[in-house]
Amino acid sequence: MWRPAIRVVMGPQLVSELTRVEGLSLGWQTEIGFARFDGLVSERADCVVVRTPSNPLFYWGNCLILPQPPRDADLPLWLQRFEDEVGRFTPESGHVAIGFDARGPHEPLIQWAAAGFEIYATETLVLQAESTRPMARALEADFHFRALDLSQGPDLQRALDLQCATMEAGFEPGGYRRHRERQLQRYAAMQRAGLGAWFGVWQGDELLADCGLFKAGEASTLGRFQHVGTHPAWRRRGLCTGLIAATLRHGFEQMGLQRLVMCADPEDVAIGIYESLSFQRESRTLSAQRRPPRDRAGAGL
Repeated sequence: MWRPAIRVVMGPQLVSELTRVEGLSLGWQTEIGFARFDGLVSERADCVVVRTPSNPLFYWGNCLILPQPPRDADLPLWLQRFEDEVGRFTPESGHVAIGFDARGPHEPLIQWAAAGFEIYATETLVLQAESTRPMARALEADFHFRALDLSQGPDLQRALDLQCATMEAGFEPGGYRRHRERQLQRYAAMQRAGLGAWFGVWQGDELLADCGLFKAGEASTLGRFQHVGTHPAWRRRGLCTGLIAATLRHGFEQMGLQRLVMCADPEDVAIGIYESLSFQRESRTLSAQRRPPRDRAGAGL
């Protein structure tokens, strides 16, 4: 069942003075929506605290989200705030993850970078139901599209194997696999609750590409894509385009969605695929993460 955010009032402050999830950009709002399903979301005076007790290895399920960029000189303050709100609950991970909206220029986070933080941008793209255009070409005859049943062992294992095969360099493989398995278990619970599904492109019984699409709430017409990936051996075959096109069509026609959100690296080739399917850039967020020693290179979890 979808659960509301936990709101914590600090001292005499009123709720209206807290950082509200609804005031954040659409990218953060839809990301936080997953934590609202099975995690903890607390609105503080200076940030939104997100925790996922079932998956402490998930950086961006255990993080702080700020409504505006931090000052470079405030690094010690935010390190302590993270430890107080998140870090003491996630010793198994040892990461630090602080995200913020970037609606305008901000000062360079030079001290943060020197302290080992990776700072990267994520583009939020939006597609309205009325803006979709027909695919230029369908999947080739050898491939077919279908939803996975993540409550069934074989489908979950195939998705897990594929996601580990697409893991970017720099993660400790065992920890990454545990993280992705816990994420898939979350998605399976959301699937059982009728909030969405996991989809794939198949060749026979082999899963070649996958992604999720879930509602932002039980009665919501807003949907958010999750973890789009294609096996390295099967890239540049049109599978990602076919997967996204079939999934968004399912979302509009079968799930009653009116607006879809996709978040992507603005420098990655995949963003061109999404824009070819009529997604439009809506906003940009920034993330500052510091990995534990076992996960020192590549992108974040």
